[in-house]
Amino acid sequence: MRLRSLLFVPGDRPDRMAKALGVGADALILDLEDAVAPDTKPLARQEVARFLGQPRDGSVRLFVRINPIDGPLAIDDLTAILPARPDGIVLPKAEGRGSLAALECHLAGDIAILPIVTETPAAMFRLGEYQGASERLAGLTWGAEDLPAAIGATTAREADGGYTAPYQLARAMTLFAAHAAGVAAIETVYPDFRDADGLAAYAARGRRDGFTGMMAIHPSQVPVINAAFTPSAEELARAQAIVDLFAAHPGAGALQLDGRMVDAPHLKAARTLLALGAP
Repeated sequence: MRLRSLLFVPGDRPDRMAKALGVGADALILDLEDAVAPDTKPLARQEVARFLGQPRDGSVRLFVRINPIDGPLAIDDLTAILPARPDGIVLPKAEGRGSLAALECHLAGDIAILPIVTETPAAMFRLGEYQGASERLAGLTWGAEDLPAAIGATTAREADGGYTAPYQLARAMTLFAAHAAGVAAIETVYPDFRDADGLAAYAARGRRDGFTGMMAIHPSQVPVINAAFTPSAEELARAQAIVDLFAAHPGAGALQLDGRMVDAPHLKAARTLLALGAP
């Protein structure tokens, strides 16, 4: 499942859902949680179920962010949307294997799960539990809003917009937990959708650090994110050259390519890059 860009769409805005299909995102996240006021959640469930029930070609994956699985709203969310067969469920405030199991018992077929894994203090101590936890696990992502609110922090950001130390830790631990579990590492949103340059720099840092995709809150962010998480032709050519070089010299530990030594970590990175660039 290719997940470079995942665009949030409020569940009570069917007009936006239809338009979002055409912006180039790999996936839409139809939101029943934070983007929907309590009084309009029943309407949002109906609209999301109706949208999911329309014919679709599978070119855009359709996820639904439900409300927390241990709260009073999640069962109503699932009852409304599961008959319409979403491609996946985004699980907020996930706390390790227990949260996955609590959701998974309601699922059938091949519906994937994408948990948001850093939104409570307890969640931070369960990031190692996702490895081998479920075949439905499509990736891990994180957020920088709920966690500071949960612990009484005034902000997650420095004056220059960078994350403070606790949230740098949350980001890094999500990245490592995703790769340990062998699933997509999804960077969190960039909230200023008018700042295209800032978004491009943020997405580029995410790709540099090992994230494989990113969530978006506005359609204008999708092309920038897709560009950041799509390897260039030059990158792909070099990666293929490394793979071909080792294929031509089976059993070699280190080889020379264009005047530089390459070894097993370079080969692994090249294979990962080629997989990331696959359609």
